[in-house]
Amino acid sequence: MAHPAPQPHTPEPHGTQPHHHGHEHEHGHGQSHANDSHGSHGHRHPEGADPQDGLAEMLDLDAELFAAHLANLTERLAHLAGDGVTQVVDLGAGTGTGTFALLERFPAARVTAVDNSPVMLARLRASADARGAGDRVHTLETDAGTGLPGVTDADLVWASASLHHMDDPATALAEIRAALRPGGLLAVAELDGLPHFLPEDVVPERPGLEVRCRTALDALHAEQVPHLGADWRVLLTAAGFTVEEEHTEVLELRAPFPADAGRYAYLVLNRIRGTLDGRVDPVDLTALDALLDGGPGDVRHRDDLVVRSTRRTWTARRPADRP
Repeated sequence: MAHPAPQPHTPEPHGTQPHHHGHEHEHGHGQSHANDSHGSHGHRHPEGADPQDGLAEMLDLDAELFAAHLANLTERLAHLAGDGVTQVVDLGAGTGTGTFALLERFPAARVTAVDNSPVMLARLRASADARGAGDRVHTLETDAGTGLPGVTDADLVWASASLHHMDDPATALAEIRAALRPGGLLAVAELDGLPHFLPEDVVPERPGLEVRCRTALDALHAEQVPHLGADWRVLLTAAGFTVEEEHTEVLELRAPFPADAGRYAYLVLNRIRGTLDGRVDPVDLTALDALLDGGPGDVRHRDDLVVRSTRRTWTARRPADRP
């Protein structure tokens, strides 16, 4: 499940559909939310810059760094789904990481890419056309928690780093269930927040800097994204699904990194930074700023980063014998 990197959460009208955050996009892969710690507000952008550009770049870099993880997930999903998958929904499609992974894994399928951002859907459409896959992708701009108009008898719904944004998970899951055919699969992928990057002593005079920033961010998430970290097995079962698989994977990447790993760390930490004013010691903010200011200690130039991310997945089936 492509998880967009979760992103720092800041006050934003989430409604019931994932918004453009990227925690993460985490996070992550293929989500415009994500990506989690969420929110496209609260972080800093150069004067005149489009914040969606930075979010899209972050989601794409997350997908690049964790491509092997995504490939393993879709392989497991294909084993459960079996042959004959022709109708797939990518819920919270973002830049399309999940959409294109699903198109590759299920060569006979068409994918409906769902998002509430016309900007992200336009990017995804352009990418699909450039890949020669335009005839296999349909885009749907909607708030997924209120329904999936026109979507029926789907073989598979993929929800990566998106369901925790729903105001009412029970209603959202009921709508997803209605869009699936009997026996169809729902794959839920979630992150525990944005990836971690910094060693304990990254700023020697402020040991534990990232831990303190994350603690403040967790408190913000508890207020604004109460379903982040939810036990989706319980929620899926209550919604009438049968959970068939559940996995928790702790991913860790160490140097030597791909060339853009430092850029990815910068984008994620910059999103976090914008949410922390008034929530952490100003001395910590100054220390964090020094890691993002383009100087010799900037995360884009360091070789001591470690990219850590915890990702959980649940695969559940709509029972074949119940409406």
